[in-house]
Amino acid sequence: MPAYSLFPLADYWWFYALFTLGVLGLLALDLGVFHRDAHEVKTKEALTWSIVWISLAMLFCFGLWKYAHWKLPQDPRLLAEGITAAQAASLADQTALEFLTGFVIEKSLSVDNIFVFVVVFSFFAIPPKYQHRVLFFGILGALVFRVIFISIGSTLMQWHWVIYLFGGFLILTGIKILFAPEKPIEPEKNPLIRLLRRMIPITPQLEGDRFFLRKNGVLHATPLLVALVFIELSDIVFAVDSVPAIFAITKEPLIVFTSNVFAILGLRALFFLLAGVMHKFWALKFGLGIILVFVGLKMVWLNDVFGGKFPVTWSLGIIGGILAASVALSLCVPRKPSHPLPGTT
Repeated sequence: MPAYSLFPLADYWWFYALFTLGVLGLLALDLGVFHRDAHEVKTKEALTWSIVWISLAMLFCFGLWKYAHWKLPQDPRLLAEGITAAQAASLADQTALEFLTGFVIEKSLSVDNIFVFVVVFSFFAIPPKYQHRVLFFGILGALVFRVIFISIGSTLMQWHWVIYLFGGFLILTGIKILFAPEKPIEPEKNPLIRLLRRMIPITPQLEGDRFFLRKNGVLHATPLLVALVFIELSDIVFAVDSVPAIFAITKEPLIVFTSNVFAILGLRALFFLLAGVMHKFWALKFGLGIILVFVGLKMVWLNDVFGGKFPVTWSLGIIGGILAASVALSLCVPRKPSHPLPGTT
């Protein structure tokens, strides 16, 4: 892969704009049409939406692959470097594989979010029929923060030493996941949640699906807003791991951005599909830790060993194999978690 971006922002600003408008349109359709009335999302509906979001991601991957095969062989910069049509086609294949691998990484790392969602909804006693509304705005905020993190990451990655910094951070995070003892999540002790309670009065109970309401002329927040704030904070923490992880696979901001977006868009459906059985997949925690160690090693060592780029097909196979082994181990050797999630005992 050339050192420069194959899809520079200056040339592809129109794509970013159209892609963002398309995502906003899908979200508006989701909330304004399919989930206009608050209701509990059942397994069948969650499965359908999961298939829809994954299918859209795969359709985008196919479109990116076709476009890259058309565009790259006639790219003036590649032609100036003497890149042949066969080499350009190989770059197009690698581009699609990088998107697919990035999507798998982001999707797998989002499992941690699901654990947090379960705890938060139980802690604040959010009924199932209002959970989709909280997650909708939570995902909307997550998209904004991911754009900020990706922009910062793209800028920092211009300095080579940052690659080793990110890689070392991912290795340490993975080791921490593997060996650190599990601690229960306690939203009430979060300093920002405490600050929110000092800034604005909060009603003792839910007020339907409202985040705010006025009582005697005074603006109050509801527990629904507190749950939303905690979910946003948790996603910011998780983004610190997930964004560097995908930069270990590709340096293309367009691929980082789109794979992140597609993974986040399907997060709500994945939650409603898996929330009730997540406690059974105890080995996923260790699988995610190993994946983070692997992508960290890619950044600090493996890429250099393989002449600057560890084969993306190998990365996809290794990550997929780790996830499959984690799921299989969880199912074959069931055990009770040391800190069971609320509602799963």
